[in-house]
Amino acid sequence: MEANTRLIELMSAINASSGNDISRATSPGGEWKDANGANDLEDISKPRTRPRTFPYLEKLPYPIEDESERHANLDEILKNLYIAVEAGDFAPSALHWTRELRSWLGLKFDPPRQIRIKLVKLYYELALAPGIDPNVAERFGGMFMVLTKRKHYLRPGRDLILDWRPLYKELKVFVLPQESGMVHTTNIKRNIRTLTKMCTFAQVYFDPREIPAMFKEILPYFSTSFAEGAHVVAGLLNLLMPTAPPPPGEDNLQPGYYLPTFFHLWALINRSKIFDVAFVDIFSRLARDSLTAKHLPFSEHGIYTKEQSSLIFTAILRMLEIPVGQATSPYSPEVDLAAGLALTLERDERKHPLAHHVARWIVMSLSPACLHHDDSILAKLEGLIEAVETFFHPSNSGAWTKNLSQMVYFLADFFVMRWNRERSGEMEVPEERRLNDELKRRFVVCLRDVVFMGIYAKSSTAMNFSLSTLQSLAYLEPTLILPGALQRIYPSMQGLVEVHRTTSSLRSLQILTRSMVRTKGFRCHVTTLLGLALPGIDANDLDKTLHTLSFLQSVCYNIPLHDMTEGRDEVQGSSIAVQWITSEVERMERDGAALSLDYEEELTEADENMILRASTASIGEFLISLLGRVFTLLENLPDPSRVRSGSPEENVVNTLPATFTPLLAALSPELYDMALSKVADFIANHVIHQARDAMAFICNALCKVDPQKALKRLVPMLIQAIRTEIDENGAASTRNTGSDVLPRDRALVWNVSMLSMCVVHVGNEVLRYKQELFDIALFMQQRCKGIPTVHVSNFIHHLLLNLTVVYTVDYSIFEPQILARGIQIEDWGQVPKPSELTIKWHVPSRAEVEFAVELFQCQAESALSQLGRLTSDDSPVKRDGTGREWSDEVSRNLVLLRLILSGVSGLFDPRLPLEEGATHSIANGDVDMADVNGDGEEAALDDVDANADDSEEDHIKSTIRYPAGYALPADDPLLSIVRQLRVKAGELLHKVHEFLTEKQEDDVSCFNALYTVYRSWFVDVGIEKSAHVLDRVSRLLAADIHPFMVSGLRKEYPRPLLLRRANVYHLQRLRYNASPRAKTALDKTLLFDLAQSSVSLYTDIRRNAQSAGESALKVIIGARPLLIPSLLEALEHAIETNDYPRIKGALYSLLFGSLAKTIGRDWRFTPSLIRSFIAVSTVDKPSIQKLAAGATYQVMDYGRPLERMVLLDKDIVTALAPQESAECKISKKRDKILAKRTKTEAKKADLAHELVDVARNSHWKKASRASAIIINLGLRFDSIASESMVDLITRGTIDPHPGLRGLYSGALVALFSLVETRAFCQHDYENYLLDKQTIPAKIQVPTRPDDPKWTRDYLSAFAQPEAEVYIDHDYPGWLMWDKTMPAYQANPLKGLQYDKVEQGVRSQVGGILTREWFTTFFGYLKQEPRDAGADRFRMASVMMLVYAFGLLISGETSTTFADLQEMVGAVYEDGADKHQHRATAEILGALLTAVVDEPVEKRTMVWEYAFPIVRKVFEDGLTPENSSYWTTFLHLTMQGKDPRRSWPILDWLANFRLDMSSNAAFKESSKIQLLHQCVVDCGWHFQLEQPILDDFLQHLDHPYKGVREAMGQTLGAIYRTRYHESYESLDALLKAQRDDSSVGSRPYKPSTTFISTIHSVFERLKVWRGERAPGQQTPSSYTSGSKTVLLWLNATLNSHECTELLQFFPDVFLAELLHMMDVKEDPELQALAYHVFRQLPNIPHRAGEDHDLIEALIRIGQTSSLWHQRLRVLINMQVIYFRRLFLISRAEQQVLFDCVSGMLSDTQLEVRLGASSTLSGMIRCSPSSLRDAIVLDLKQRFSTMLRNTPSRRRTANVGSTAEHAETVIKRHAAVLGLGALVQAFPYMSPPPTWLPEILATLAVKAAGDPGTVGKSVKSILSDFKKTRQDTWHVDVRVFTPEQLEDLEGVLWKSYFA
Repeated sequence: MEANTRLIELMSAINASSGNDISRATSPGGEWKDANGANDLEDISKPRTRPRTFPYLEKLPYPIEDESERHANLDEILKNLYIAVEAGDFAPSALHWTRELRSWLGLKFDPPRQIRIKLVKLYYELALAPGIDPNVAERFGGMFMVLTKRKHYLRPGRDLILDWRPLYKELKVFVLPQESGMVHTTNIKRNIRTLTKMCTFAQVYFDPREIPAMFKEILPYFSTSFAEGAHVVAGLLNLLMPTAPPPPGEDNLQPGYYLPTFFHLWALINRSKIFDVAFVDIFSRLARDSLTAKHLPFSEHGIYTKEQSSLIFTAILRMLEIPVGQATSPYSPEVDLAAGLALTLERDERKHPLAHHVARWIVMSLSPACLHHDDSILAKLEGLIEAVETFFHPSNSGAWTKNLSQMVYFLADFFVMRWNRERSGEMEVPEERRLNDELKRRFVVCLRDVVFMGIYAKSSTAMNFSLSTLQSLAYLEPTLILPGALQRIYPSMQGLVEVHRTTSSLRSLQILTRSMVRTKGFRCHVTTLLGLALPGIDANDLDKTLHTLSFLQSVCYNIPLHDMTEGRDEVQGSSIAVQWITSEVERMERDGAALSLDYEEELTEADENMILRASTASIGEFLISLLGRVFTLLENLPDPSRVRSGSPEENVVNTLPATFTPLLAALSPELYDMALSKVADFIANHVIHQARDAMAFICNALCKVDPQKALKRLVPMLIQAIRTEIDENGAASTRNTGSDVLPRDRALVWNVSMLSMCVVHVGNEVLRYKQELFDIALFMQQRCKGIPTVHVSNFIHHLLLNLTVVYTVDYSIFEPQILARGIQIEDWGQVPKPSELTIKWHVPSRAEVEFAVELFQCQAESALSQLGRLTSDDSPVKRDGTGREWSDEVSRNLVLLRLILSGVSGLFDPRLPLEEGATHSIANGDVDMADVNGDGEEAALDDVDANADDSEEDHIKSTIRYPAGYALPADDPLLSIVRQLRVKAGELLHKVHEFLTEKQEDDVSCFNALYTVYRSWFVDVGIEKSAHVLDRVSRLLAADIHPFMVSGLRKEYPRPLLLRRANVYHLQRLRYNASPRAKTALDKTLLFDLAQSSVSLYTDIRRNAQSAGESALKVIIGARPLLIPSLLEALEHAIETNDYPRIKGALYSLLFGSLAKTIGRDWRFTPSLIRSFIAVSTVDKPSIQKLAAGATYQVMDYGRPLERMVLLDKDIVTALAPQESAECKISKKRDKILAKRTKTEAKKADLAHELVDVARNSHWKKASRASAIIINLGLRFDSIASESMVDLITRGTIDPHPGLRGLYSGALVALFSLVETRAFCQHDYENYLLDKQTIPAKIQVPTRPDDPKWTRDYLSAFAQPEAEVYIDHDYPGWLMWDKTMPAYQANPLKGLQYDKVEQGVRSQVGGILTREWFTTFFGYLKQEPRDAGADRFRMASVMMLVYAFGLLISGETSTTFADLQEMVGAVYEDGADKHQHRATAEILGALLTAVVDEPVEKRTMVWEYAFPIVRKVFEDGLTPENSSYWTTFLHLTMQGKDPRRSWPILDWLANFRLDMSSNAAFKESSKIQLLHQCVVDCGWHFQLEQPILDDFLQHLDHPYKGVREAMGQTLGAIYRTRYHESYESLDALLKAQRDDSSVGSRPYKPSTTFISTIHSVFERLKVWRGERAPGQQTPSSYTSGSKTVLLWLNATLNSHECTELLQFFPDVFLAELLHMMDVKEDPELQALAYHVFRQLPNIPHRAGEDHDLIEALIRIGQTSSLWHQRLRVLINMQVIYFRRLFLISRAEQQVLFDCVSGMLSDTQLEVRLGASSTLSGMIRCSPSSLRDAIVLDLKQRFSTMLRNTPSRRRTANVGSTAEHAETVIKRHAAVLGLGALVQAFPYMSPPPTWLPEILATLAVKAAGDPGTVGKSVKSILSDFKKTRQDTWHVDVRVFTPEQLEDLEGVLWKSYFA
């Protein structure tokens, strides 16, 4: 195929970039482009802008390849990639080289930046290329993301610019389908998730100069009339808009230019969470990218203005969804439901949580300017945190907890990252914007308190977030965080508080260790805390044990455990430290919240040094105590449950070695000796079976840290113990059943386990014990039976690994030179630079390799000879079928064989052949397959198919391998010994397999052991792959590194972790080299064995063979095509003989593993597989049917057409072309692919033909499988489909079987849509790929936006039936006008032109669609559906009928229109049954849709027939059962179309008037519902509204509920769709918003008519209210009218245009709603009114717009005569106060406070209580500056009030009742006011200093009052105590003894003690 150049011209910038002028850079990280365009080529030559932190390549212990070799390999990869892409061989070839490239990059090699740029462009192009297989494109997309993963690879704009249009074009297919032509049914779409992910990576490289073009392209789609449009625009802007700073000087690109418009668009869709998230995401990225741009103005609000930042903070408060009082959610689900397809554009919430956007926006907008202004981003952040503070408390958790803790985590994380990157110069922030110390302190103080609450959270997620935040804050300001942390930690470690606080404290300690160790003074606490943590190691609480061990681990990674007092006279023992710590802890208790520890000032260097040295004196005691506790723990561990169950015991066992390795490495030599002798004694004197693994790990840690001492002590002792056990106690002398170790054998297993862990990864020290180890291995193998033998084999395996593998053997936290000079105090917490590491490696010496080979030879020969004897005729152990002795012996030897084969895997260099005399993989790049195979069977096939298996040719070429320290060179005699033994083992395995299959085919345990050996035999070459070494080591390293990661710093890890990173890199090289190898004859034999057992009768045997087979296939080149024939044969045979187990085995092996792909690509095998697969559908076994069903899609996929043509940009591909020409190879490859494709397609066509007969003549089960497969096999763009297939599909649509009918109907729709698409694309495949479709009737109509009347004329045209063009799209002109708009001719002169192929299919189908066909099909439509879920208007039937009627109307069928009319009449009959209605609605819907694009006369004919039927149904035929069908019918006819197309229906519905005399409520309401549907579908194009509105508004008091509901909905819908903006152009829109304000203009300003309508409606309600007699039970005009109005208001308030009603809230709505809530006789009205009333404060106002509303609320609260109303306005006051915290003025806040505190003196008790809780809520969420002043004022006021109003006992004198009541109210008001202050701080610990005085005043002055006053006091006091039980030990210190005494008197004695 000739690669076509893309028709869309890619930007010249990209095309030019294959030349030299790439980077116009100043220096890394600044703005996009430098203004002067300096050309710095020396910079581009560097592979990356920032050098690597870790010098991977320098630290390896063996010589490695040089740079030139790596680049030569890269060139080889790129050459092959280029050839593959040019030849059109995307899968497998291009994918294979993409994998190679990925592996090359994975080895930490860096390509030159020029090449990376070319590759990024190529993969961007490939991922979006039209015509490429979507699954393949997805892999290319993945590679694009790998190449652009890190920002420092390529600098946006200087190194690389990408074009956004290709990506936009792909997204458009999903979200604007009406724009991108036809829907492709035959062409599978791409995965939208991959596209949105690509946007995240590509967005950075889009050119900011393209912003105007983007706006021009995307913004016109914005419309709220069809709200999905608005959501799509927001989603696309968020995904595509570049936020990088634009070049200076171009005003129209600066954020300030377009931000007002963004805020305006945001305000158009209110109450939507999707919109909030999208815009905050855009704004936060803008803030991040603009921070470094000097030329953008930057203030205390970042690049935003004060109004903008207030609005964003208000949105953040909304997004956190914090519950306030009785308010409903600020979001309305109805608005987000309208997002429709736009939901696919949302970013993945798990990867991009909203808290992340919020935090990024805040932190990236901070600058020192914030410090000098009262209103700044920082001040608002402090206000936000203070407002939601109580929601962090553990007792107050809920749905908001995760969002809050996540937000605080990201805030701290971003701050740390920015701080570090500004310091390191990675972020080039202008000096005046850089974070400084004062800003840092304020930031930390702001988050400190909530984080201290969060670490005790109940949810583990929130707790983890809070702990990480704590770590970040301590990193920033240790002196601010550590005192508070220690103050909380000490009491909980001393056991003074609840257990869960202890756990949190231990976890806090673990993450704070680093900061403590590095901070003066605080490091003196570390050793004390270690001692306090010890009791945490406790067998009864394993979780706590885990956290204790983790804390120990983190301490040992940071400090040496050395006694620093030795040799120092001035420090004697630890007494100084003990005294100091005691005094510090006392001080923490004493000072409480006022604590500040400033050790920098308080302690001199010398004093601190002395205390620190003294604190280390007790480390020896600590160690003894620790070991004691660990031993006790091990003795008490429960029996291990299943392996890898994730149980706590298992976690502890896994954490012990992770703790002990750093612990032992940190000990001084004397302490190490002590630990060694303790552990050795413990091992010698105990056998604790369940703690065996844990103890072995501890031994391993001991031996790793100091192999010389440890082995000397342990090896002789263990060997002696083993001999004693076997000789004297008879251990392992007999076999046993089951999997438990016998008590007699436990001591032996204990010792063997210890020994095997003593000799692994400890280096060459084991050579000293060579003979002893060799002998004991032999001795045990000879004497042991039963389960212990597995442990013995394991010991040998470990020993072999230790001798033959390269690994690091250094665990110290200090470099050798530091250890040599002696450790000083200064060395605490030091981290080495990765570049200065010295690494001690173990590289196998000659002696070690010789020992290993000797051991291997001895053990292998004995195992092989035993296996040989056991499987011969005279076996030493009899196979008598009763005992399991024989099986045991075989399994035991097989296990040994597997372990020793894995053990020597490191000796095989994958670059050398594995068998003597075998040739190894061919290095020549382009060998043809036939030469390689040479084994006749495949060479005999013609050479097209020889290349069929994807893995073959490619893997042969991939011979790139790198040095990795292999011990044996090619000519080493030792290597040939090992090789020969491996071959012998392979041959013997085959013999064992044959023997078992023949004689012991049910011996599952032997087979299982056998196949694990097979797996090791295949995969363990060069690296022990079967043990997943690399994955395991990487996972453990990742877990250990995690606590040390700091944002913005790179690899600041303790030394042992850096060493482990080097080890992982070495393993990565080994893993890279262990790539697939060529197959030998022995490989084939063993592969066939596996294939044979994959279809065994026994499930377990099958499963094991299949999994071993899968592993083998991955490492042997060409294994797949080898096995497929035998498996296919087995499947066919099994189906013939009905052999269920074998059918399952074969199906599973072929279709559920890696063979499935190969079969699908290799059409030598596919046809027979498909035939067998179809045959399986008749097998009568559910489990097989379930398997087959799971594979159906995969098999259907095989039939998909191959890539015929892929359109790529030639320049981008040729940029990668190699120096020497590859044209010859390319054309050869291209021809080969073409030949293969032609051949495959021919086979597909033949098979399709064959399957058509199967489908015709088989049982329905078989037929349904066959037909599903045919559709993919037979539908092709060129030929569409064969005649037999068309015939089968069309006749199948009336098959008696419903399942088949459905299938064939779908197929017919696919067939027709392919015909149409082909005609739209002018029968050209290239047009089809480019989505270039020509719709005959579609034209572009010019607009006249500069004419002021234009929009009015445009809309009024929709009120007339005549039109020259139809405007089907909703969006043109809604937001703004373009110069032209798309329209469709009203009377298209020529329809779609079909060519011969298309016409042929149409005629053939038309011939089958006889009258009989229609009658039958209609009959099925009328049938009752089988399940209730299917009883709906079925679009599938309609789609098919649309095409059928299209043929009928154009005269292609023998059936005429008259016949059709007759048949429809027969379907509808009398319309008594709902099924008749459903069928009729579907038929008429299809009929009207079919003629949409036909000429006028045909349309008129159809409408004249259909409309009377529809009208008749609408008038009289609607029932509750059938109305949903007709509503959908209407939706189908109207939606997305010009209303004038359906004028008769529209006109009839719009002329509907309410009939007040009718009592048929349903009739009326159903018509209104249809009208509502019609309005919603037509949107702002519906222009017949006025008479309807007049009619509805006149009859608001309709007596029937159903009618009222429909009216309310419809009124809402009509007014909602009246709004449109219609700016004359994009520039006019941008200018208008900019001129209005920084947040754009305010949308939804009500028109004068709307204002007068609302006023008149509410005037009428007022009149009706007066007419209604109080207490009237029957409905009245007032109650009915109110309900209609409420439903209308509710519809509007829950929608995006809710702000339209704002101005009516204060004067019109409030009072009336409160009256409605007082109609007790009508609970429905009350509930509705209450519901609407609660919505009011959720409606977003602009700043300053809420003044009247607040005034009105206050007025009602203070003056209303009804107490219910006074109580209800309180609800809204609190909500408005909270929601508008950042927008409301200080004066208004004060007025609200005055009003609420005044209402505490209300005469009604309920209002007083309501006011009290509202007041405490308002105080709680106020920013502290306001809060403090108000608290003091209120405290003063209420205390005085209480004192000045003495309590009076009520006397008999009646005259004083009123006076008494007034006194009670006053006192109650004072009590509630003081109580509100107390309750405003429920969780503040310790409580504010003014609070105890209030409590004491209440207790003394009012507790004794009778009635409500006394009761309120008691409840205030008891609530206070209840919320403080956790922290009472801290809080009690704020009270004076007198105050405590006063409180004690109120409740019973001990309560406050």
